[in-house]
Amino acid sequence: MDKNILSRDGTSIAYESAGRGPAVVLVSGAMSTGATVAPLAAPLSERFQVVVYDRRGRGRSGDTAPYAVEREVEDLAALFGAVGGEASLYGTSSGGALALRAAASGLPVRHVAVYETPYAMSEEALRERAEYTERLNAALAEGRRGDAVELFLRLTGLSESVIEGARQSPMWAGMESMAPSLAYDDAVMGDGGVPRELLASIQLPVLSIAGEASPAWMRDAARAIAEAVPRGAYRTLEGQTHMVEPDVLAPVLAEFFAR
Repeated sequence: MDKNILSRDGTSIAYESAGRGPAVVLVSGAMSTGATVAPLAAPLSERFQVVVYDRRGRGRSGDTAPYAVEREVEDLAALFGAVGGEASLYGTSSGGALALRAAASGLPVRHVAVYETPYAMSEEALRERAEYTERLNAALAEGRRGDAVELFLRLTGLSESVIEGARQSPMWAGMESMAPSLAYDDAVMGDGGVPRELLASIQLPVLSIAGEASPAWMRDAARAIAEAVPRGAYRTLEGQTHMVEPDVLAPVLAEFFAR
C-alpha cells in the first residue's frame, strides 16, 4: 500500500490503485488485508481503475475507537473521493456485507458484486452466530486474542487438528495481531441472517456469486441476496470454492462492472 487517505474521523486508510477507467474498490473479508484481494487487481486493471485497501484495524491502515460499521462506510467514502467521487464495489465473504451496507447507505456506488457473503440460512446457524458473538467479545475484552482467532476458525468449519496446526505455525502471531478486527466483521454481519429489509433498499445492480463446489448453504445465501435486491442477479462459478481463483472470477466481474 503506497498511498494514504484520511477518513472522516481522522483514521489513516492505506490503499493503492492500478489501471485507468471507471473505479472499482475491492473489499476484503475477515482476517485479511488488501493483499488478499490484490490478485484480482491485475486482470481488472486492464479495463478499470482498481483500488485495493487495508480496512481499518489491519495492515497499514490505522484504527480509531470506538468502532462502528458507519466508520467503515466513511472509509469507503474517502476512497471514492480519491478516485473521482463514485465507484463500483466488490466484496468477498464478510467484505460483501460491508459493500452491501455501503450501497444501502447512499454512497455513490455504481454496481456491487459480492462473493459468498456468509449469511446464516437456518435457525441453528443463527444461534451459533449469536454464541460466537458473545464468546468473541468476551475473549477480546479479556485480551485472549488467540482464543478469539480459534473461535473464528471454528466458525469457518476448520477441524481442531487444523486449528492446532495453525497455532504452531509462524503465521499465528500475525493472526493474533488482527484478532480485534474480527469484532468489526462480526458487526458488519449484523445478527448473521440475511438483512432483507436493508437489501430491498438497494436500487443499483447487484451480482451475488457463489462457487459451485462450496457448501449448499453458501450458495443458498448468495441466492437469497440476489432475490432480496430489486436489481439482483445470482451466478455460480463452476469448480470454485470459497477460495475462488482470481482468473475465474475477474472476467465475470469485468463483464458486470462494464454494463
